[in-house]
Amino acid sequence: MLSMGLSAFAQEATTAATTAAQPPAWMQFVPMLAIVVVFYFFLIRPQAKKQKEQQGFLSALKVGDQVVTQSGLFGKITGLNEQIANLEISNGVTIKLLRSQITMLQSALMKTETAK
Repeated sequence: MLSMGLSAFAQEATTAATTAAQPPAWMQFVPMLAIVVVFYFFLIRPQAKKQKEQQGFLSALKVGDQVVTQSGLFGKITGLNEQIANLEISNGVTIKLLRSQITMLQSALMKTETAK
């Protein structure tokens, strides 16, 4: 008798739960929107900011700057144009490389080395 009463009560509870009001359809998109916002603030925005800083650095380069390239070469800029930089890596040894391959000034690298 008790088991019949419990099973009837359980059926009523599940029926009531299934007939409860469903959330609006747009609520399904809220988690996806939250993920997009998180990706923007943690991945896309910092990368764009870093890229903008690098472009500013490259446009501010001038002849005579001591720089470091992406491949780790140290040298002095002896000539510049829109795309190409001439880099003197040793006395009388000058190479041409893409301006975008220059990553930082030697002075900035030395500051980080002395800070360690």
